[in-house]
Amino acid sequence: MSRALLSIGSNLGDRYAHLRAAVEGLGDSVLLVSGVYETPPWGDAEQPPYLNAVVLALDPAADPRSWLERCRSLEQAAGRVRDPRRRFGPRTLDVDVITVWGDDDQPVLSDDPELTLPHPRAHERAFVLKPWLDLQPYAQLPGHGWVTDLLNSPGLAADANAMTPRPDLPLESEE
Repeated sequence: MSRALLSIGSNLGDRYAHLRAAVEGLGDSVLLVSGVYETPPWGDAEQPPYLNAVVLALDPAADPRSWLERCRSLEQAAGRVRDPRRRFGPRTLDVDVITVWGDDDQPVLSDDPELTLPHPRAHERAFVLKPWLDLQPYAQLPGHGWVTDLLNSPGLAADANAMTPRPDLPLESEE
């Protein structure tokens, strides 16, 4: 069994539809979905704003590599094109594996360059941390501490304040 925290974001095309498709594409593995936030672009300010959220998912058969493959499949289905010249450029859909917990409910650690766990820049990204707190107010990012402390640090507090909640864009199922 493994649980994964996935970050989803979009700033091209129908941003909301891309996020909904990602959640739907994860199917029955979805446990919880955060609220949606409109956020300024990160890394390259010369692009449209993003819609961001996080998903907590569970799959008894998934290992960390499986989560990565799912993320890439969701991005591909949304028509994402990776431009190696523009690392933090605009995208139809970005899905990142933030952290994975194994059978023992302990975080999986990996220094694999293709899948570093926890995500190597999650502690710098308010657009990951703030929605995560929607789901788990007690969350800890392995190796970095309490998510609330990270989010309240001087470097991230301004980024968090620049995020706009979008309650008009629900991602959870309406069943």
